[in-house]
Amino acid sequence: MSNYNAVQYPSFSSKDLEILDKSTVFQGFFRIEQYTLRHRLFAGGWSEPMQREIFERGHAAAVLPYNPITDEVVLIEQIRVGAASSSASPWLLEIIAGMIDTNETAEQVAIREAEEEAGIVITELLPMLNYLSSPGGTTERIQLYMGKLTSPVESGIFGLAQEHEDIKVHVMSRAKALQLLAEQKIDNAATVIALQWLALNLAKVQQAWD
Repeated sequence: MSNYNAVQYPSFSSKDLEILDKSTVFQGFFRIEQYTLRHRLFAGGWSEPMQREIFERGHAAAVLPYNPITDEVVLIEQIRVGAASSSASPWLLEIIAGMIDTNETAEQVAIREAEEEAGIVITELLPMLNYLSSPGGTTERIQLYMGKLTSPVESGIFGLAQEHEDIKVHVMSRAKALQLLAEQKIDNAATVIALQWLALNLAKVQQAWD
């Protein structure tokens, strides 16, 4: 009989990683840390010491506003310089998101950013999931929420001028958002994951917010 189901996952834990040295090699709007480390090997023993650079930007919270009565979602559009080299346009359709400061909870960030970036009030948050955005190069973990809407949302332009934000709000049906996703016109991770989660858990969301 196969013992596949008896295999432990993950195979190792944090104690099987040894940080030999850590130093800051760049400090600007974000920070880059250089690690010297070694770790246990699947075949036994330890790896040779190696160096890895890690992008430190903190953690984030993101929210997809959804009206269960009208079956509509709110997405925002803004410029993302990181998309310029590989996308047809660096203006992306996204869900609302913001970085988590040390004095805020993820829930507080989601509610605050919804007001700053879209001018809307979220009355209730439903946690979806959290995930590592790109663990090979950054420590960032993103907490996703579904945000309950109970009143109509007006399209418009929002954002904080002091943060150079120029954000356009789009209100659309859930079906339209999923169509844009299927057409690959939405291709940033948080938004893709949030819309897919809603598609898979629509009955759960509607039951919770009935």
